[in-house]
Amino acid sequence: MSTELHTATSGRRAAMVERLESEGVLADPRLRDALLQVRREVLLPHAYIRVSGPDADPIDWRLLDGSHPDDQAEWLDLIHSDESILLQRDGEPLDALGRGPVTGGHMTSMSTFTPATLEALQGLRLAPGLRFLDLGTGPGVSLALAAAVTGPGLAAGVERDPHMAAFARRNLDTLGLGAVVVEGDALDGHPAGAPYDRIHSGIGVPSVPPAWPEQLAPGGMLLTTLATRTPSWPGQLLITRTPAGRIEAVLKGRPRGYRPLLGYRWLTALDHRARIRATPGMARLTPLAPPADDAYGFWIAAAYLAPGLVRDFQAETMTIVAPEDDSWAVAGPGDGTVRVYRSRDVWAELEAVYARWDQAGRPDTYLVDIPDGAGPQHVTSGTGPKALSWALPPLATVPPQPS
Repeated sequence: MSTELHTATSGRRAAMVERLESEGVLADPRLRDALLQVRREVLLPHAYIRVSGPDADPIDWRLLDGSHPDDQAEWLDLIHSDESILLQRDGEPLDALGRGPVTGGHMTSMSTFTPATLEALQGLRLAPGLRFLDLGTGPGVSLALAAAVTGPGLAAGVERDPHMAAFARRNLDTLGLGAVVVEGDALDGHPAGAPYDRIHSGIGVPSVPPAWPEQLAPGGMLLTTLATRTPSWPGQLLITRTPAGRIEAVLKGRPRGYRPLLGYRWLTALDHRARIRATPGMARLTPLAPPADDAYGFWIAAAYLAPGLVRDFQAETMTIVAPEDDSWAVAGPGDGTVRVYRSRDVWAELEAVYARWDQAGRPDTYLVDIPDGAGPQHVTSGTGPKALSWALPPLATVPPQPS
C-alpha cells in the first residue's frame, strides 16, 4: 500500500469513528480502539454498486476495485460509510473479479452496515480474554473487531461459502489479529473451540440451532436475529447461560436484523406495487390506526401470528401485502378507513393481533424457551390467559454449498 493511501485510510477511519461517536452509535472505548486499528480497506478491497432501480431484472452492477486509482475515492467513501458493502454475486470466486459494469446475479455475501455491527458487538460487552465465535462471518469485519478486543487466538469465525471463507482468511491473516476462519456450516457452530464466552450470529435463523447454546460457556452470551419470511419485522434474540448452566433467552422486535441463512425465501411486495397503485381495494372502517413503526413488540408478534405478510416501506401510506394470497391492505390516510383487496383481509388479521397485544399489556420483549436438543422452541410474553405466545418454526434444510 502506498504511503498516500495509508495516510488517507487512517484519516478516513478516524473521521468514521468521530462521526459514529457524535451520532451516539459508538460508546464502547474498546470498540473505538478496534475501529481505529482494523484496516477496513484490507477486509473490503472491492465493492459492488447497484446501478439499476429496485424493480430491474436482471440487475446492473458496477464493481469498484480499491486498487484502481479511478475507483479509490468512491471506494474509500463507501467502505467508511454506514452502508452495507456488497461483495459477492451468486457465490462467485473472489480472487479474479473485474472492475466495471456487470449485469445479472444476486448478492450472496456482504458486510453488515456499521451501526448494526456496533449495536451487536456492544450488546455482547466484549472484553479482553473472552472466547468469541462469529457465525456466518462473511468478509470478517465483525470478527476482526472482536479479535482486536479479545486478543489473539481467542476469536474464530465460521463461513459456509468456500470462496468467502478463503477471502476472509487471507485478509484477516494480513491484519495479523490472530483470528481464525473455519469453512463449515454456521448452524453447527464450531465445537472444536467450544465453549465460548460470546457468540455472534451474522445470519438470521427461524429458530435456534441446538449446537449454539450447547457451545455457550456458563456466564456466556449469544446474539442472533430470529428471521421470519418477511424482512419487515425481524427479532433480536439474546441468549445467556447462567453461571449455574441454565439457558435464558429474550426476544425483542427490532427495526433491522441480519439476512437469513442461504436458501431462505423472502417475501416481497415489489411484484404487487404497480397493481396496488392501480387497485388499492375496497374501503371499510377500521378501529386500528396504522401502528407506529417503533411498536416493535407488536410487529414481531404480527410476523408470527399473522404470517406471510410483508410491508412496502416505499408506499405513501402503510401498505401490507400477503404475496402468496394475492391480497393487500392500504391504510388511511388518516380517515379511519382501510382499503383491502382480494380474499385475505390482511388488516382484519392485524386488528386481531393488535387487540391481543394490547390485552397482553403491549409487551416489547418476549421470553423464549429453548429446550435441550431439538425440541420445539416456544415464545411467550408472560404468564396468564392474556399472554401472547407462539412456537418458532423448525430450521430449514439448506443444500450444501458447491465448491
